[in-house]
Amino acid sequence: MLPEHLDADVRTLWEYHDLRHEPRRSDVGIGLGSRDPGVAVHTAELFHAGRFPLVVFTGANAPTTVERFPRGEAVHYREIALELGVPDDVILVEPAARNTGDNIAFTRRLLAERGIRTVTLVTRPYQQRRAYATAKRLWPGVDVVCASKAATFEDHVTGEEDVERVVSMLVGETQRITEYAARGFAIPQPVPAGVERAFGRLAAAGFTQRLLPAAEDHAM
Repeated sequence: MLPEHLDADVRTLWEYHDLRHEPRRSDVGIGLGSRDPGVAVHTAELFHAGRFPLVVFTGANAPTTVERFPRGEAVHYREIALELGVPDDVILVEPAARNTGDNIAFTRRLLAERGIRTVTLVTRPYQQRRAYATAKRLWPGVDVVCASKAATFEDHVTGEEDVERVVSMLVGETQRITEYAARGFAIPQPVPAGVERAFGRLAAAGFTQRLLPAAEDHAM
């Protein structure tokens, strides 16, 4: 259970990472692998809504996903999309990526001959800002928008998601915005003072499981 005095800080970080991009039609929708099957579901919904004619699911496994998706995130996402009526011939699978940088770089390589100019990245709500910043660094020639299933923090953690895990993810994502820009993995993004303060209070409260080790040297 989240302490009540930290509610506002969690909402500050949640809203910071949701870019609220205006929806528009793109050449391809790219579902970034994670432990959240809702990414695949929302990618299928956007395809059926006419947002893009081509789908890529990208992702191998991480320690947090191997039990849920033993054959790989992208493979399972494809199966979910097929069950939801997305035609097999419009789905491409990139099964090797193990971090967000790989997701973007490997998908760019997969689509190199397709003349892609516009991309919709479909992610977990709290991954939008980092995914966008990573794509703008690693695939600068395309126009990028992000999309997630609209949800409040409370909606997102209802059901299978653990509150403490998600708050730790929010804290880790916030740290990565500045750290990955400094390391050249992503473009710089503004971090308002209120976000910095909320990050500091949540980290001090012990939500540190997803903070970067000092020696980490690759994008996650």
